[in-house]
Amino acid sequence: MTDACLTTPRPRWNVITVVVFLHLGALLALFPAYFSWSAVGVALLLHWLTIGLGISLGFHRLATHRSFKTTKWLEYFLILCGTLAGQGAVKGWVGYHRMHHLYADRTGDPHDSTQGFWWSHISWLMHTVPMNTELPRFTKDIAHDPFYRFCHNHYISLQIALAVVLYGLGGMPFVVWGIFARLFVGFHSTCFVNSACHTFGYRNYEVSDRSTNCWWAALLTFGEGWHNNHHAFQSSARFGWRWWEIDLMWLTIRLLEKLKLAKSIKTANLSHDSQQ
Repeated sequence: MTDACLTTPRPRWNVITVVVFLHLGALLALFPAYFSWSAVGVALLLHWLTIGLGISLGFHRLATHRSFKTTKWLEYFLILCGTLAGQGAVKGWVGYHRMHHLYADRTGDPHDSTQGFWWSHISWLMHTVPMNTELPRFTKDIAHDPFYRFCHNHYISLQIALAVVLYGLGGMPFVVWGIFARLFVGFHSTCFVNSACHTFGYRNYEVSDRSTNCWWAALLTFGEGWHNNHHAFQSSARFGWRWWEIDLMWLTIRLLEKLKLAKSIKTANLSHDSQQ
């Protein structure tokens, strides 16, 4: 680990500005003028597409851990969905998460939970720790892929384009719910995996970090909340192991396997290839 990881945290005012703007925009959902059931439906659909298929399946299990393989067109679709989750550029997301596993809950972990709930939940995003100069060595495998580069460089423009489309389909209610409210819920749902899932819940495995399994975080993130299981078997595509640990994205991977769209699926005790 380089000395860059040990520098004093400095505010990232651009990120702070965006976070404040997002939260203020989400407050518009409280006004009846911006409410419609169709707008809520759009938000729920986009939450599934961006947090479920995009973050959990695309950014996390596929791009970060390579816990399964899929066709290139489906991989790119999942990365696009994750980009529309509004959680930053894909190379940053993947790099920081790989750092988290390498240095979990100690110096070098971007959202080290020993630094407090608020730090691990959101404050780490608003500070330059670790420095961006540390990221490239964690993302060499995706750095030169043209579609990853496109999504990385244009994630804000893609979000704006989605907002324009939603406005054309349903006016401001679709924008308020499909962009602001949806980003607010998705953002904090994922952040709870870093904070709540290192604070509350139970542990199936005694690992060296503080990771826990938290059922309500799993519900919000389509299975990501079974975080202690994930830390115990980081490359596994399956996060929920007990019968009540429902992992919707694992079920999605099994469906993709049946459709011959997923192969080389890694689990805690084996890796198997589905037939072409």
